[in-house]
Amino acid sequence: MSGAVAAAYDRLLAAAELKPDADQARAAAALDRLGGELSMRRGFFARLLGRRRDVCGVYLWGGVGRGKSMLMDLAFDHIEVRPKRRVHFHAVMLEVHERLRAERAKGHGDPIPALAEAIAEESLLLCFDEMVVNNPADAMILSRLFTALLEEGVAIVTTSNRHPRDLYKDGLNRELFLPFIKLLEDRLEVIALDGPTDYRLDRLHGVETWHVPNGPKATEALSTAFFKLTDYPVEDRAHVPSEELEVGGGRTLHVPKSLKGVAVFSFKRLCGEARGASDYLAVARRFHTVILVGIPVMGPEKRNEAARFVTLIDALYEHKVKLLAAADAEPAALYPSGTGAFEFQRTVSRLEEMRSADYLAEGHGAA
Repeated sequence: MSGAVAAAYDRLLAAAELKPDADQARAAAALDRLGGELSMRRGFFARLLGRRRDVCGVYLWGGVGRGKSMLMDLAFDHIEVRPKRRVHFHAVMLEVHERLRAERAKGHGDPIPALAEAIAEESLLLCFDEMVVNNPADAMILSRLFTALLEEGVAIVTTSNRHPRDLYKDGLNRELFLPFIKLLEDRLEVIALDGPTDYRLDRLHGVETWHVPNGPKATEALSTAFFKLTDYPVEDRAHVPSEELEVGGGRTLHVPKSLKGVAVFSFKRLCGEARGASDYLAVARRFHTVILVGIPVMGPEKRNEAARFVTLIDALYEHKVKLLAAADAEPAALYPSGTGAFEFQRTVSRLEEMRSADYLAEGHGAA
């Protein structure tokens, strides 16, 4: 007899909204097991039982478009426990840093236990999407915080493009992060999603990736693509979430629209301001698809903007990020003449390749 998550998944299959996928079915069953364990922890003994459990959550990992976020949504909707919370991992970490600062300001010593206790009061089930660890500050606190949360009886469901052992790969002082990886593998049920259907690629089918010229028509086409890629209700377009992306050195980059790994930027925001390779690397790691509007025709008079654009495209290309854009010209005519035009041809070649079916079928991540 299937649980609530598997039953909801089966309804999507019956409605032909999904295709049969053994990995997804296995994940739905794991989420139902978690739901069953949570149902046994209600009431007076909830915290005590929570401390005695060996498995305290589910970690869904795999390539873009394999249904990780969809399964998390099913779990959040159908696991009957209160209170619960679903939030993006990046937003959680920003909040954690802020709350840790507040706890330290109280001068009561180690802030981690107090923060974990507070979070446990707010959420018996914590679902967060797109776990990625790119900076030492996050890496250093995650192991202790997660250990404390699990000891408080908080159940965790998370998604990531990476297996736990590939998190924070090649990061600074990564040896200090290894206990967190072991914690994830020991305490969460790790489920790989690598089924035959890439739903993101299906959604990109028939979507024009380069729109000329800039203007209302191009903007509307890219807006439609955004809602198609994210499954976000068009009627809620005024409430699309934004994000403050940490780009290193204590700096952040405002992302006007950020949802399910898709970001929307203006050329002016990304290339018209003083930004460097670390900014673009943070964007490329964080998002599998970037929608960029307002790309102008450039020349020597815009050499700084052009140089930043070249660096941006390099970062996106190396991480197989999908680019949808509105520009005043086709790639070959973006930098038509003058000093720097010859060097720009490498970027033109990359932009053309990024429109190809082979590139669009690549998974997100460094080559």
